[in-house]
Amino acid sequence: MQIFVDTIEEYISRIPEERRDAFRKLLETVDVNLPKGFQQTMQYGMVTWVVPLETYPAGYHCTKNTPLPFISVASQKNFIAFYNTGIYADQKILDWFVSEFPNHSKKKLDMGKSCIRFKKVEDITYDLLGELCQKISVDEWIAIYEKNYRK
Repeated sequence: MQIFVDTIEEYISRIPEERRDAFRKLLETVDVNLPKGFQQTMQYGMVTWVVPLETYPAGYHCTKNTPLPFISVASQKNFIAFYNTGIYADQKILDWFVSEFPNHSKKKLDMGKSCIRFKKVEDITYDLLGELCQKISVDEWIAIYEKNYRK
């Protein structure tokens, strides 16, 4: 379920009311913990933190003249999704996250390649996601991206 709007506040106003506070807290968690240089925006119908074109003019290879995405947060039909492309691109960070998750939650980890799903807002592991946000700087993300994806 993508919500295509122009502003983050408009996005939040369209998600179910019972998720709004948790969603705002998740956005704040990313803002507080993400290294400097990433920029919050709307991209692909989600709240996304990107490497701005001013920093990385080559941008995202899939869509010309688009900033390089890093983290996205979305309210899907049945869950809140936290997308971290660093998990997908760096095995060391994926291994760290998977091993650390049980220390922060009694729930089974519900995860895709870069997507961590939380079906209930009370299950969101804010502290762990905050730690995850700190793991990769803008320069490190660009280097990982160029090594893995850029042709």
